[in-house]
Amino acid sequence: MRIFVAVENKTMKARVNLTIEEGLLEKVKSYAASRKSSVSELVENYFRTFVQAPPHKSIVAIIEELPKPDLPAEGDLKKQYMEENAGKYGF
Repeated sequence: MRIFVAVENKTMKARVNLTIEEGLLEKVKSYAASRKSSVSELVENYFRTFVQAPPHKSIVAIIEELPKPDLPAEGDLKKQYMEENAGKYGF
């Protein structure tokens, strides 16, 4: 016989008073109603975007995002460097 117990993770909620224009509040209320949500849920989700840490990228992912150098498919890079800088540096 198996017994399953549902456990809810209830977090404590706190009240916050906001002062906004009445016209804006009415628009927000109708927006929330159209989304089947509440103004409190909208505000809470908006605040979550500020406090959640962005995901950390690995060094490999960061390097892969760098622009690729415009190198010729074939060629001697050392020879090309010497030709381009011969006049400037005198070699």
